[in-house]
Amino acid sequence: MSPFKGQTGLKRILNAGGYSLAGLSAAFRGEAAFRQLVLLNLVLIPLAFVFEVSRGERALMIGVCLLALIVELLNSAVEATVDRISLERHPLSKNAKDMGSAAQFVALCLIGAVWLVILLG
Repeated sequence: MSPFKGQTGLKRILNAGGYSLAGLSAAFRGEAAFRQLVLLNLVLIPLAFVFEVSRGERALMIGVCLLALIVELLNSAVEATVDRISLERHPLSKNAKDMGSAAQFVALCLIGAVWLVILLG
């Protein structure tokens, strides 16, 4: 058992919330791509309420925007882990970083596809 898993109950939930806020803060301060996605979300999410679409469609439009933020957080975590292990160039490190970038590209394409299908469909 991990020594970092010692808390239970409310204390664990409060700790987890603090770690989550620290992660969001670190991403916002240190990752330009995350800041750009936050800006995109600040534009697209309110815009989703402007269009006359069903509640389900609106939820999907917002959901894919938030999904891109999640993917960027995971991509940044992969990059930080790879860099922590070694800054030396290695094919496996490149693959890991490239796959994280590809995941973000797919998430951004998903935003475009969902919004286009809903708004033009």
